[in-house]
Amino acid sequence: MKILVTGGLGFIGSHTVVELQNEGYEVVIIDDCSNSSEAVLDGITAITGKTPIFEKIDLKEKGDVVDFFKRHQDIQGVIHFAASKAVGESVEKPLLYYENNIGTLVYILKELSNKDNANFIFSSSCTVYGQADEMPITENAPVKVAESPYGNTKQMGEEIIADTCKVTKHLHAIALRYFNPMGAHPSVEIGELPTGVPQNLVPFITQTGVGMREELSVYGDDYPTADGTAVRDYIYVVDLAKAHVIALKRLIDGKNAANYEVFNVGTGTGSSVLEVIQSFEKVSEKKLNYKIVARRAGDITEAYADTTKANTVLGWKSEYTLDQAMKSAWDWEKKIRKKS
Repeated sequence: MKILVTGGLGFIGSHTVVELQNEGYEVVIIDDCSNSSEAVLDGITAITGKTPIFEKIDLKEKGDVVDFFKRHQDIQGVIHFAASKAVGESVEKPLLYYENNIGTLVYILKELSNKDNANFIFSSSCTVYGQADEMPITENAPVKVAESPYGNTKQMGEEIIADTCKVTKHLHAIALRYFNPMGAHPSVEIGELPTGVPQNLVPFITQTGVGMREELSVYGDDYPTADGTAVRDYIYVVDLAKAHVIALKRLIDGKNAANYEVFNVGTGTGSSVLEVIQSFEKVSEKKLNYKIVARRAGDITEAYADTTKANTVLGWKSEYTLDQAMKSAWDWEKKIRKKS
């Protein structure tokens, strides 16, 4: 069974490709390598013993998307990761984000709408909830006005998929709203490899720990939380990758209760910035150089998932602890910086 993974050389995409191949699926990757590297293919091959088919395609080119689906008519599922994802950049370059995140989604859905049976997994985000009114966040929590064009593209993406599923009965889709992915594959053959300054907390921590960054800034210690720092739900990337495979199988097996479903994917536990730093210091046996600075505009106080629906309906549950996930992130950082 052939599965297309767009953005399959990226952080979450590459780990999902590994899990798909481990489950016996044939994988085709589309990636434009704008925020990834073809070298990731070597890591995937080293882990699974099999090299996925790879096509370097810019999904913004509609003709190339049409041509791809003509050549690969036997694709039975699509997991769609390909998107720009830096919140700050999206504020500065909104049109780039709308073109890349929305235009490409539309092109893919148009091709899938022409198929007799199509299964689609969308990489969504807890950003759609904004600062939720209650913790933990359930799938029934209201979708708030987006804080950024990036967040808006996730909301709009979900709406576009839901609208398409209403009129295209042979299209079956699941949106996975995930929280804060972190870590690396246990083999340390693949992991998070941000270009430039990391947008996420954990790679900034590990880069500071390895000496690549001088200091970590902790944005605010005056939030109404236990230690004053912002709280998030940090999920191990392999646990997250497995959720995609389970969701896809649900669609392929016809187990879905509706044409369009939504699931939170997180651990169900909130961890503060200081708790994440403490986890790093524990697994690395190093003190981290950090300082408290002013809050960042747009940052919310806390967000962590109610995972009951994913646990009971999908039969998926996160397995790794924060410390275990952090250890993998640290092992990966040391490997890529060639330090021990």
